Amino acid sequence: MKKAFAVRLLCLVSVLSATLFAQNSTARTKIALRAAHMLDGKTDTLVSNAVIVIEGDRISAVGSGLAIPKDAKVIDLGNLTLIPGLIDSHTHLLSEMDGTNVTLQDVEMLRIVATQSTAQRALLGAKLGREDLEAGITTVRDLGNSGVNGDVALRNAINEGWLPGPRIVAATRALAAQGGQFGRLTPEAQSIIGQEYVTLHGPESARQAVRQALYDGANCIKVIVNGSPANVTLDEMKAIVDEAHLNGVKVAAHAIGEQATKTAAEAGVDSIEHAYVISDDTLKLMAQKHIYLVPTDGTVDEFVRMSLGKRKATPEERKEQEDMVKPYVVGNRDRLQRALKFGVPIAAGSDMYLTMPDETRGQASLDMIDAYIDEGMTPLQIFHAITSSAAELLGLEKKIGTIEKDKFADILAVPGDPTKDAAVLKQAQFVMKGGQVIKQQK
Repeated sequence: MKKAFAVRLLCLVSVLSATLFAQNSTARTKIALRAAHMLDGKTDTLVSNAVIVIEGDRISAVGSGLAIPKDAKVIDLGNLTLIPGLIDSHTHLLSEMDGTNVTLQDVEMLRIVATQSTAQRALLGAKLGREDLEAGITTVRDLGNSGVNGDVALRNAINEGWLPGPRIVAATRALAAQGGQFGRLTPEAQSIIGQEYVTLHGPESARQAVRQALYDGANCIKVIVNGSPANVTLDEMKAIVDEAHLNGVKVAAHAIGEQATKTAAEAGVDSIEHAYVISDDTLKLMAQKHIYLVPTDGTVDEFVRMSLGKRKATPEERKEQEDMVKPYVVGNRDRLQRALKFGVPIAAGSDMYLTMPDETRGQASLDMIDAYIDEGMTPLQIFHAITSSAAELLGLEKKIGTIEKDKFADILAVPGDPTKDAAVLKQAQFVMKGGQVIKQQK
Protein backbone atom coordinates (compact mmCIF):
# COMPACT_ATOMS: atom_id res chain seq x y z
CA MET A 1 0.00 0.00 0.00
CA LYS A 2 2.73 2.44 1.01
CA LYS A 3 4.78 1.58 -2.08
CA ALA A 4 1.81 2.13 -4.35
CA PHE A 5 1.09 5.46 -2.67
CA ALA A 6 4.72 6.49 -3.13
CA VAL A 7 4.59 5.63 -6.83
CA ARG A 8 1.39 7.62 -7.29
CA LEU A 9 2.94 10.55 -5.41
CA LEU A 10 6.02 10.48 -7.66
CA CYS A 11 3.80 10.43 -10.73
CA LEU A 12 1.82 13.37 -9.40
CA VAL A 13 5.01 15.32 -8.73
CA SER A 14 6.21 14.58 -12.26
CA VAL A 15 2.94 15.78 -13.75
CA LEU A 16 2.96 18.95 -11.66
CA SER A 17 6.59 19.62 -12.57
CA ALA A 18 5.83 19.21 -16.25
CA THR A 19 2.80 21.48 -15.94
CA LEU A 20 4.75 24.17 -14.10
CA PHE A 21 7.54 23.94 -16.67
CA ALA A 22 5.04 24.30 -19.49
CA GLN A 23 3.43 27.29 -17.80
CA ASN A 24 6.84 28.87 -17.26
CA SER A 25 7.78 28.22 -20.88
CA THR A 26 4.59 29.93 -22.01
CA ALA A 27 5.28 32.84 -19.67
CA ARG A 28 8.73 33.33 -21.22
CA THR A 29 7.51 33.39 -24.82
CA LYS A 30 9.22 36.19 -26.71
CA ILE A 31 7.19 38.87 -28.44
CA ALA A 32 8.58 41.66 -30.59
CA LEU A 33 6.52 44.80 -31.14
CA ARG A 34 7.41 46.83 -34.20
CA ALA A 35 6.03 50.25 -35.10
CA ALA A 36 6.94 53.37 -37.04
CA HIS A 37 7.47 55.46 -33.92
CA MET A 38 7.88 55.31 -30.15
CA LEU A 39 7.71 57.81 -27.29
CA ASP A 40 9.36 55.92 -24.45
CA GLY A 41 8.92 58.55 -21.73
CA LYS A 42 12.63 58.78 -20.96
CA THR A 43 13.10 61.46 -23.59
CA ASP A 44 10.67 63.88 -25.19
CA THR A 45 11.40 62.95 -28.80
CA LEU A 46 9.92 60.29 -31.04
CA VAL A 47 12.08 57.29 -31.92
CA SER A 48 11.65 55.97 -35.47
CA ASN A 49 11.63 52.31 -36.55
CA ALA A 50 10.83 51.26 -32.98
CA VAL A 51 11.23 47.70 -31.72
CA ILE A 52 10.38 46.38 -28.26
CA VAL A 53 11.30 42.80 -27.31
CA ILE A 54 9.27 41.25 -24.50
CA GLU A 55 10.00 38.09 -22.53
CA GLY A 56 7.26 36.99 -20.18
CA ASP A 57 5.81 40.10 -18.55
CA ARG A 58 8.92 42.28 -18.91
CA ILE A 59 10.70 44.30 -21.57
CA SER A 60 14.01 42.65 -22.43
CA ALA A 61 15.22 45.07 -25.11
CA VAL A 62 14.07 48.29 -26.72
CA GLY A 63 15.46 50.58 -29.40
CA SER A 64 15.43 51.89 -32.96
CA GLY A 65 16.04 49.31 -35.66
CA LEU A 66 16.74 46.66 -33.04
CA ALA A 67 17.43 43.15 -34.34
CA ILE A 68 14.42 40.93 -33.67
CA PRO A 69 15.22 37.51 -32.16
CA LYS A 70 14.42 34.63 -34.53
CA ASP A 71 12.29 32.90 -31.91
CA ALA A 72 10.12 35.98 -31.21
CA LYS A 73 6.52 36.35 -32.31
CA VAL A 74 6.37 39.62 -34.26
CA ILE A 75 3.45 42.02 -33.89
CA ASP A 76 3.78 44.69 -36.57
CA LEU A 77 1.82 47.80 -35.63
CA GLY A 78 2.60 49.69 -38.79
CA ASN A 79 2.46 53.46 -38.65
CA LEU A 80 1.34 53.67 -35.00
CA THR A 81 3.32 55.12 -32.11
CA LEU A 82 4.30 52.98 -29.13
CA ILE A 83 3.88 54.57 -25.69
CA PRO A 84 3.84 53.36 -22.08
CA GLY A 85 0.55 52.21 -20.57
CA LEU A 86 -1.52 55.04 -19.09
CA ILE A 87 -1.95 55.56 -15.34
CA ASP A 88 -5.05 56.99 -13.66
CA SER A 89 -3.98 58.22 -10.22
CA HIS A 90 -7.51 58.72 -8.89
CA THR A 91 -10.18 56.12 -9.60
CA HIS A 92 -13.25 54.65 -7.92
CA LEU A 93 -13.73 51.37 -9.74
CA LEU A 94 -16.26 50.03 -7.24
CA SER A 95 -18.64 52.99 -7.51
CA GLU A 96 -20.92 54.08 -10.32
CA MET A 97 -23.50 56.83 -9.92
CA ASP A 98 -25.98 58.32 -12.33
CA GLY A 99 -24.30 61.34 -13.86
CA THR A 100 -27.62 63.07 -14.48
CA ASN A 101 -28.20 63.29 -10.69
CA VAL A 102 -24.87 64.87 -9.79
CA THR A 103 -26.53 67.22 -7.27
CA LEU A 104 -27.72 64.20 -5.28
CA GLN A 105 -24.33 62.51 -4.80
CA ASP A 106 -24.61 62.19 -1.02
CA VAL A 107 -27.98 60.47 -1.33
CA GLU A 108 -26.74 58.26 -4.16
CA MET A 109 -23.72 57.12 -2.14
CA LEU A 110 -25.98 56.26 0.79
CA ARG A 111 -28.18 54.25 -1.55
CA ILE A 112 -25.20 52.34 -2.93
CA VAL A 113 -23.84 51.51 0.52
CA ALA A 114 -27.25 50.51 1.83
CA THR A 115 -28.27 48.33 -1.12
CA GLN A 116 -25.06 46.92 -2.65
CA SER A 117 -22.83 44.45 -0.82
CA THR A 118 -19.06 44.73 -1.08
CA ALA A 119 -19.11 41.55 -3.17
CA GLN A 120 -21.57 43.08 -5.61
CA ARG A 121 -19.47 46.22 -5.87
CA ALA A 122 -16.32 44.15 -6.48
CA LEU A 123 -18.09 42.49 -9.40
CA LEU A 124 -18.97 45.94 -10.73
CA GLY A 125 -15.31 46.84 -10.30
CA ALA A 126 -14.35 43.86 -12.43
CA LYS A 127 -16.49 45.24 -15.27
CA LEU A 128 -15.27 48.81 -14.92
CA GLY A 129 -11.65 47.72 -14.49
CA ARG A 130 -11.78 45.82 -17.75
CA GLU A 131 -13.20 48.90 -19.46
CA ASP A 132 -10.31 50.96 -18.08
CA LEU A 133 -7.78 48.42 -19.33
CA GLU A 134 -9.29 48.23 -22.81
CA ALA A 135 -9.06 52.02 -23.07
CA GLY A 136 -5.32 51.84 -22.35
CA ILE A 137 -5.30 52.50 -18.59
CA THR A 138 -3.01 49.74 -17.39
CA THR A 139 -2.54 50.98 -13.80
CA VAL A 140 -4.83 52.81 -11.38
CA ARG A 141 -4.71 54.11 -7.82
CA ASP A 142 -8.16 53.30 -6.44
CA LEU A 143 -8.98 55.75 -3.66
CA GLY A 144 -11.80 54.39 -1.57
CA ASN A 145 -15.58 54.19 -1.90
CA SER A 146 -15.06 50.45 -2.31
CA GLY A 147 -17.04 49.08 0.63
CA VAL A 148 -15.06 47.14 3.21
CA ASN A 149 -11.83 46.32 1.36
CA GLY A 150 -13.54 45.46 -1.93
CA ASP A 151 -10.68 47.13 -3.80
CA VAL A 152 -8.20 44.74 -2.19
CA ALA A 153 -10.28 41.75 -3.30
CA LEU A 154 -10.46 43.10 -6.85
CA ARG A 155 -6.72 43.86 -6.92
CA ASN A 156 -5.87 40.36 -5.70
CA ALA A 157 -8.19 38.71 -8.22
CA ILE A 158 -6.56 40.63 -11.07
CA ASN A 159 -3.07 39.83 -9.77
CA GLU A 160 -3.98 36.14 -9.58
CA GLY A 161 -5.09 36.20 -13.21
CA TRP A 162 -8.72 35.40 -12.40
CA LEU A 163 -9.92 38.30 -14.53
CA PRO A 164 -8.49 41.07 -16.72
CA GLY A 165 -7.97 44.52 -15.25
CA PRO A 166 -5.44 47.23 -14.54
CA ARG A 167 -2.77 47.04 -11.88
CA ILE A 168 -4.43 48.44 -8.74
CA VAL A 169 -2.84 50.45 -5.96
CA ALA A 170 -5.59 50.06 -3.35
CA ALA A 171 -6.42 52.38 -0.44
CA THR A 172 -9.10 50.33 1.38
CA ARG A 173 -11.52 52.54 3.34
CA ALA A 174 -10.66 56.24 3.48
CA LEU A 175 -9.81 57.84 6.82
CA ALA A 176 -12.07 60.74 7.77
CA ALA A 177 -13.59 62.92 10.46
CA GLN A 178 -17.08 62.14 11.78
CA GLY A 179 -19.54 61.47 8.96
CA GLY A 180 -17.01 60.91 6.20
CA GLN A 181 -18.56 62.41 3.05
CA PHE A 182 -22.13 61.46 3.92
CA GLY A 183 -23.03 64.75 5.57
CA ARG A 184 -25.22 64.76 8.68
CA LEU A 185 -26.99 61.48 9.46
CA THR A 186 -29.40 60.58 12.20
CA PRO A 187 -27.94 58.60 15.13
CA GLU A 188 -29.77 55.52 13.86
CA ALA A 189 -28.12 55.79 10.43
CA GLN A 190 -24.58 56.62 11.54
CA SER A 191 -23.48 52.98 11.74
CA ILE A 192 -23.43 52.94 7.94
CA ILE A 193 -20.43 55.29 7.93
CA GLY A 194 -18.11 52.41 8.78
CA GLN A 195 -18.95 50.71 5.48
CA GLU A 196 -17.06 53.45 3.61
CA TYR A 197 -14.87 55.37 6.08
CA VAL A 198 -12.75 54.89 9.18
CA THR A 199 -13.60 57.63 11.67
CA LEU A 200 -10.65 59.32 13.40
CA HIS A 201 -10.63 60.28 17.08
CA GLY A 202 -7.32 62.06 17.56
CA PRO A 203 -3.69 61.43 16.55
CA GLU A 204 -3.33 57.99 18.15
CA SER A 205 -6.59 56.86 16.60
CA ALA A 206 -5.30 58.12 13.24
CA ARG A 207 -2.07 56.18 13.64
CA GLN A 208 -4.00 53.02 14.48
CA ALA A 209 -6.25 53.56 11.47
CA VAL A 210 -3.22 53.51 9.19
CA ARG A 211 -2.03 50.28 10.77
CA GLN A 212 -5.44 48.71 10.29
CA ALA A 213 -5.52 49.79 6.65
CA LEU A 214 -2.12 48.23 6.06
CA TYR A 215 -3.26 45.06 7.78
CA ASP A 216 -6.31 45.02 5.52
CA GLY A 217 -4.04 45.14 2.46
CA ALA A 218 -3.74 48.84 1.59
CA ASN A 219 -0.99 49.95 -0.81
CA CYS A 220 -1.63 53.61 0.03
CA ILE A 221 -3.64 55.68 2.49
CA LYS A 222 -6.53 57.97 1.53
CA VAL A 223 -7.64 60.75 3.90
CA ILE A 224 -10.74 62.93 3.53
CA VAL A 225 -9.34 66.12 5.07
CA ASN A 226 -12.52 68.08 4.48
CA GLY A 227 -15.20 67.27 7.04
CA SER A 228 -18.63 68.36 8.13
CA PRO A 229 -18.76 70.06 10.54
CA ALA A 230 -15.01 69.69 11.33
CA ASN A 231 -11.94 68.82 9.26
CA VAL A 232 -9.28 66.26 10.09
CA THR A 233 -6.79 68.10 12.29
CA LEU A 234 -3.14 68.86 11.56
CA ASP A 235 -2.01 66.62 14.43
CA GLU A 236 -4.11 63.76 13.05
CA MET A 237 -2.71 64.32 9.56
CA LYS A 238 0.87 64.35 10.84
CA ALA A 239 0.28 61.07 12.67
CA ILE A 240 -1.17 59.53 9.50
CA VAL A 241 1.72 60.66 7.31
CA ASP A 242 4.34 59.59 9.86
CA GLU A 243 2.87 56.10 10.29
CA ALA A 244 2.32 55.61 6.57
CA HIS A 245 5.81 56.76 5.58
CA LEU A 246 7.31 54.66 8.37
CA ASN A 247 5.76 51.65 6.62
CA GLY A 248 6.75 52.73 3.12
CA VAL A 249 3.33 53.74 1.79
CA LYS A 250 2.12 57.09 0.49
CA VAL A 251 -0.75 59.33 1.55
CA ALA A 252 -3.38 60.85 -0.74
CA ALA A 253 -5.40 63.72 0.71
CA HIS A 254 -8.84 64.74 -0.53
CA ALA A 255 -8.64 68.47 0.19
CA ILE A 256 -10.64 71.44 -1.07
CA GLY A 257 -10.30 74.99 0.26
CA GLU A 258 -7.52 76.84 2.04
CA GLN A 259 -7.79 75.21 5.44
CA ALA A 260 -7.87 71.62 4.20
CA THR A 261 -5.21 72.01 1.49
CA LYS A 262 -2.87 73.87 3.86
CA THR A 263 -3.30 71.20 6.54
CA ALA A 264 -2.52 68.45 4.03
CA ALA A 265 0.55 70.25 2.69
CA GLU A 266 1.90 71.10 6.13
CA ALA A 267 1.52 67.47 7.18
CA GLY A 268 3.62 66.39 4.20
CA VAL A 269 1.18 64.18 2.28
CA ASP A 270 2.31 62.78 -1.06
CA SER A 271 -0.58 64.11 -3.12
CA ILE A 272 -3.47 66.50 -2.79
CA GLU A 273 -6.53 65.45 -4.75
CA HIS A 274 -8.80 68.05 -6.38
CA ALA A 275 -7.65 71.28 -4.61
CA TYR A 276 -10.31 73.20 -6.53
CA VAL A 277 -9.76 76.17 -4.22
CA ILE A 278 -6.15 76.66 -3.08
CA SER A 279 -3.90 79.61 -2.33
CA ASP A 280 -0.58 80.49 -3.93
CA ASP A 281 1.17 79.98 -0.58
CA THR A 282 -0.08 76.40 -0.33
CA LEU A 283 0.88 75.67 -3.93
CA LYS A 284 4.37 77.00 -3.24
CA LEU A 285 4.59 74.75 -0.17
CA MET A 286 3.53 71.79 -2.32
CA ALA A 287 6.29 72.59 -4.83
CA GLN A 288 8.83 72.90 -2.03
CA LYS A 289 7.87 69.53 -0.56
CA HIS A 290 7.33 67.82 -3.95
CA ILE A 291 3.68 67.14 -3.15
CA TYR A 292 1.74 66.14 -6.24
CA LEU A 293 -1.43 67.86 -7.36
CA VAL A 294 -3.93 65.44 -8.89
CA PRO A 295 -6.32 67.72 -10.82
CA THR A 296 -9.56 65.80 -11.30
CA ASP A 297 -10.93 68.18 -13.91
CA GLY A 298 -13.43 68.13 -16.77
CA THR A 299 -14.46 70.32 -19.68
CA VAL A 300 -17.66 72.32 -19.99
CA ASP A 301 -18.84 69.91 -22.68
CA GLU A 302 -18.14 66.88 -20.47
CA PHE A 303 -20.13 68.27 -17.56
CA VAL A 304 -23.04 69.20 -19.82
CA ARG A 305 -23.09 65.78 -21.50
CA MET A 306 -22.95 64.13 -18.10
CA SER A 307 -25.84 66.14 -16.70
CA LEU A 308 -28.05 65.73 -19.77
CA GLY A 309 -27.32 62.04 -20.30
CA LYS A 310 -28.93 60.74 -23.49
CA ARG A 311 -31.74 63.27 -23.30
CA LYS A 312 -31.80 65.84 -26.11
CA ALA A 313 -31.84 69.36 -24.72
CA THR A 314 -33.06 72.58 -26.28
CA PRO A 315 -30.38 75.17 -27.17
CA GLU A 316 -31.65 77.29 -24.27
CA GLU A 317 -31.33 74.42 -21.78
CA ARG A 318 -27.85 73.54 -22.99
CA LYS A 319 -26.71 77.17 -22.67
CA GLU A 320 -28.12 77.27 -19.14
CA GLN A 321 -26.08 74.18 -18.25
CA GLU A 322 -22.95 75.64 -19.83
CA ASP A 323 -23.33 78.93 -17.97
CA MET A 324 -23.71 76.99 -14.73
CA VAL A 325 -20.45 75.04 -15.01
CA LYS A 326 -18.21 77.60 -16.77
CA PRO A 327 -17.12 79.45 -13.59
CA TYR A 328 -16.13 76.12 -12.02
CA VAL A 329 -14.11 75.10 -15.12
CA VAL A 330 -12.43 78.51 -15.33
CA GLY A 331 -11.47 78.26 -11.66
CA ASN A 332 -9.90 74.86 -12.25
CA ARG A 333 -7.85 76.23 -15.14
CA ASP A 334 -6.59 79.09 -12.99
CA ARG A 335 -5.59 76.69 -10.19
CA LEU A 336 -3.76 74.36 -12.57
CA GLN A 337 -1.90 77.18 -14.32
CA ARG A 338 -0.75 78.59 -10.96
CA ALA A 339 0.39 75.12 -9.89
CA LEU A 340 2.43 74.73 -13.07
CA LYS A 341 3.93 78.19 -12.66
CA PHE A 342 5.13 77.39 -9.13
CA GLY A 343 6.56 74.01 -10.17
CA VAL A 344 4.04 71.74 -8.44
CA PRO A 345 4.36 68.18 -9.84
CA ILE A 346 1.21 67.00 -11.62
CA ALA A 347 -0.24 63.49 -11.91
CA ALA A 348 -3.34 62.75 -13.96
CA GLY A 349 -6.44 61.56 -12.15
CA SER A 350 -9.98 61.22 -13.44
CA ASP A 351 -12.03 60.76 -10.24
CA MET A 352 -14.56 59.18 -12.57
CA TYR A 353 -17.44 57.52 -10.75
CA LEU A 354 -20.39 58.86 -12.76
CA THR A 355 -22.03 57.47 -15.85
CA MET A 356 -21.28 59.19 -19.15
CA PRO A 357 -23.59 58.73 -22.16
CA ASP A 358 -22.24 56.34 -24.78
CA GLU A 359 -18.86 55.92 -23.07
CA THR A 360 -17.27 53.07 -21.17
CA ARG A 361 -15.64 53.82 -17.82
CA GLY A 362 -12.24 53.84 -19.51
CA GLN A 363 -13.33 56.27 -22.20
CA ALA A 364 -14.99 58.54 -19.65
CA SER A 365 -11.88 58.48 -17.45
CA LEU A 366 -9.68 59.61 -20.32
CA ASP A 367 -11.90 62.66 -20.88
CA MET A 368 -9.62 64.27 -18.28
CA ILE A 369 -7.09 64.64 -21.12
CA ASP A 370 -9.48 67.03 -22.90
CA ALA A 371 -9.71 69.08 -19.70
CA TYR A 372 -5.94 69.31 -19.38
CA ILE A 373 -5.69 70.42 -23.01
CA ASP A 374 -8.33 73.12 -22.45
CA GLU A 375 -6.55 74.23 -19.28
CA GLY A 376 -3.33 74.93 -21.17
CA MET A 377 -1.09 71.97 -20.41
CA THR A 378 1.28 71.09 -23.25
CA PRO A 379 1.05 67.66 -24.90
CA LEU A 380 4.28 66.55 -23.22
CA GLN A 381 3.13 67.80 -19.81
CA ILE A 382 -0.02 65.73 -20.19
CA PHE A 383 1.91 62.70 -21.45
CA HIS A 384 4.23 62.71 -18.43
CA ALA A 385 1.37 63.41 -16.01
CA ILE A 386 -0.39 60.24 -17.15
CA THR A 387 2.74 58.06 -17.40
CA SER A 388 6.09 58.69 -15.70
CA SER A 389 4.98 61.32 -13.17
CA ALA A 390 2.00 59.21 -12.13
CA ALA A 391 4.30 56.20 -11.75
CA GLU A 392 6.53 58.22 -9.41
CA LEU A 393 3.55 59.32 -7.34
CA LEU A 394 2.43 55.71 -6.97
CA GLY A 395 5.95 54.63 -6.01
CA LEU A 396 6.14 52.40 -9.08
CA GLU A 397 8.64 54.34 -11.18
CA LYS A 398 11.04 51.37 -11.26
CA LYS A 399 8.35 49.11 -12.71
CA ILE A 400 6.09 51.18 -14.99
CA GLY A 401 5.67 54.64 -16.52
CA THR A 402 8.34 54.43 -19.24
CA ILE A 403 9.36 51.91 -21.87
CA GLU A 404 12.65 50.55 -20.54
CA LYS A 405 14.47 47.25 -20.20
CA ASP A 406 13.29 45.17 -17.21
CA LYS A 407 10.09 47.19 -16.68
CA PHE A 408 6.66 45.64 -17.07
CA ALA A 409 5.56 45.37 -20.68
CA ASP A 410 2.63 47.77 -20.31
CA ILE A 411 2.54 49.21 -23.82
CA LEU A 412 0.02 51.00 -26.05
CA ALA A 413 0.02 51.90 -29.70
CA VAL A 414 -1.73 55.11 -30.72
CA PRO A 415 -2.09 56.99 -34.01
CA GLY A 416 -0.33 60.28 -34.58
CA ASP A 417 2.25 62.14 -32.52
CA PRO A 418 1.64 62.47 -28.74
CA THR A 419 4.27 65.22 -28.54
CA LYS A 420 2.03 67.43 -30.66
CA ASP A 421 -1.49 66.26 -29.82
CA ALA A 422 -2.32 64.76 -26.42
CA ALA A 423 -5.77 63.74 -27.65
CA VAL A 424 -4.22 60.72 -29.43
CA LEU A 425 -3.62 59.22 -25.96
CA LYS A 426 -7.36 58.50 -25.92
CA GLN A 427 -7.17 56.44 -29.11
CA ALA A 428 -5.26 53.28 -28.18
CA GLN A 429 -5.53 50.75 -31.02
CA PHE A 430 -3.27 48.25 -29.28
CA VAL A 431 -3.10 47.54 -25.55
CA MET A 432 -0.64 45.24 -23.80
CA LYS A 433 -0.37 44.72 -20.06
CA GLY A 434 2.44 42.64 -18.60
CA GLY A 435 3.25 41.09 -21.97
CA GLN A 436 -0.34 40.00 -22.62
CA VAL A 437 -2.23 41.49 -25.57
CA ILE A 438 -5.49 42.96 -24.31
CA LYS A 439 -6.68 44.66 -27.49
CA GLN A 440 -5.47 44.84 -31.07
CA GLN A 441 -7.55 46.57 -33.70
CA LYS A 442 -7.21 45.16 -37.19
